[in-house]
This record gives sequence, structure tokens and C-alpha cells, in this order.
Amino acid sequence: MRRFIATLLLSATALLGAGCDQLGIESASAVAARKEADGKAVGGACRHAGRAIEDCYTLNKKADRPSVYAGWREMNEYMRENKIEPVIPVIKPEQAVAAKPADEAEADDAHAKPAAEKPAAKGKKQAS
Repeated sequence: MRRFIATLLLSATALLGAGCDQLGIESASAVAARKEADGKAVGGACRHAGRAIEDCYTLNKKADRPSVYAGWREMNEYMRENKIEPVIPVIKPEQAVAAKPADEAEADDAHAKPAAEKPAAKGKKQAS
């Protein structure tokens, strides 16, 4: 009888453990594999676009740096072996926005607001 209960509990535990993937709960290894694949894809795309690795890091701050580098290096080797030229991006990233720290951006916004106000037109009275 005890053996039956133990086997039943073991089976139930195995079924519940296998069902976690169906519930949408990702394991730590699945999350790490996904982050690594995303980083490699970002690095490969940057290299294909002719961007330097430092620019790639700057434009993709949330990407995992080692995987971005691995993807960039793999694409670099592939492009050299097959004599593929980089595809220059048509739309340039806004370098000024990406390079500014948050404090400078807020200071620029504070200076821009008074300039946006228009002076009153001639001949019209302003309300006091």
C-alpha cells in the first residue's frame, strides 16, 4: 500500500513539474538561453549593418554584452569568409539623444520651454 501511494505521489509530482512549461512559467535556463540568443541576434545585426561593437553596445543597453559580442564576432567571420559587404542603414540613429545623459536632457528641456512661448501680437492687449 505504501509503495502504491509513493508511486502515485511521484507520478503526480512529475506531471505537475512537466506542466509548468504549459502554464507559461519559464525556467532559469530557458530565460538565459533566450537572452543569449537575443544578444547574438543584436550583435549579428549590428555587424551586418556595419556598426562598430561600441556603437552596438550604446544603442542596445539592455542586451547582454558578452552575447552581443559573440554574435558580432560570428557575423564578422561569416561576412569575411563569404565576402559580404555591410548593409549601410538608411535611417541613422539619433546620436544626440542616445549620447546625452538624463540630467543634460532635462536641462535642455527646461531651456526650450520659454522659447516655445510666443510673444503677443502687436495691437492686441494681454490679459492681466
